[in-house]
Amino acid sequence: MSEQNIPLGLGTEKISKLLRQYAIPAIIAMTAASLYNMVDSIYIGHGVGALAISGLAVTFPLMNISVAFGTLVGIGGSMLISIRLGRKDYVSAQKVFGNVIIFNIIIGFLFMIGALFFLDAILFNFGASEQTISYAREYMLIILLGNIITHLYFGLNNVLRASGHPRQAMALTITTVVLNTLLDPLFIFVFQWGIQGAAIATVLSQLLALVWQMKIFNNKNSLLHLNKGLFTIDFRLVKEMFAIGLSPFLMNVATCFIVILINNGMKTYSGDLAIGAWGIVNRFSFMFIMIVMGLNQGMQPIAGYNYGAGNMTRVLAVLRLTIIFATIVTTSSFLVGELFPEQVARIFTSDAELIGLTVYGLRIAVMLFPLIGAQIVISSFFQSIGLAGKAILLSAIRQIITLIPCLIILPRFFGLTGVWASMPVSDFTACIVSTILILGQIKKLREKRG
Repeated sequence: MSEQNIPLGLGTEKISKLLRQYAIPAIIAMTAASLYNMVDSIYIGHGVGALAISGLAVTFPLMNISVAFGTLVGIGGSMLISIRLGRKDYVSAQKVFGNVIIFNIIIGFLFMIGALFFLDAILFNFGASEQTISYAREYMLIILLGNIITHLYFGLNNVLRASGHPRQAMALTITTVVLNTLLDPLFIFVFQWGIQGAAIATVLSQLLALVWQMKIFNNKNSLLHLNKGLFTIDFRLVKEMFAIGLSPFLMNVATCFIVILINNGMKTYSGDLAIGAWGIVNRFSFMFIMIVMGLNQGMQPIAGYNYGAGNMTRVLAVLRLTIIFATIVTTSSFLVGELFPEQVARIFTSDAELIGLTVYGLRIAVMLFPLIGAQIVISSFFQSIGLAGKAILLSAIRQIITLIPCLIILPRFFGLTGVWASMPVSDFTACIVSTILILGQIKKLREKRG
């Protein structure tokens, strides 16, 4: 492994240019990923029915748990790779790559078996009813059978970005979106496979992308590549990888419990269609959050590399610039959600009752979105420089310490409005804590800079 293969521009190129170079492909990829989820919802809503959207929303917690285990390995491994590359520890970076593959396979398989065995019980606890369980079951059965494929696909895309190939990662994500968009109407409308058709399209698209990834990593001249000695578990590196990935893991696990509370709250205080409204609001807000996550993915290798190299001036510069762009994105989400909520709802459904529930909820849910862009960036920044504890704390503040109690208490006094209002309340609390933590960290970075 020669030093000339390392993306040295991470340590020398102008920060604004680097962030554009890394973030734009990631933003395109993450926007495509959000569209990937929206496409399923749109085709299911118009091709299967309003209750099918509710059935799909019931599956969100289970998919969040699966994503949680994927991020524990994929994001933890990719951040560790970035830091190792900054320290020019190329052998260790290659070992981390091998362990990312091993543990995605192991965890993906174990999760699939456990979830399939208890599938109906899980879905009923997650908010399914007799009217929506069939939709949720049919969709998740296919998704779970392809779980290993999904884990490997997302894990290896994270590794591609971390090793200096953001454009290839972007191209892979766009490919899955295009394939899914083409296959969804074919399987749902032409083959009449219903909601299962959407799930089959999702897994098949990821499988084809995974084959492409394996071809990329089979190049022996690449910095990270497949070889015979790659698949050896190194528990020291695994411990570091899991420590960094623990924050997004906990965030996704917390999200799972939160969505369970939201689903059950919606069902209790309004009914099955309210769950569908939450599903639409979630898909809409997720699109803008994914753009911010794309910015984060562009920031992380730059921050991680320069932190490992001891260049704190560049670390601070990329943090500042990312926060500015993220705030612009989430403010845009706020404006669209407040000014055009009915138009957003009609993209997913023509059902008048579901549209009304969505309009009401969307306006409340995005109320404080202008503030959360910075909060998301700050949490991701702590991950990228290896400060997992602070990242975990921020995740806990927003997802566990504030939002869960709000979802339990507020609906008892305000009904359905209390369920929706819990979201901006937790956003506000997390923003305050994030601001306090990052100001302290900036002071430390400036002291190290000298």
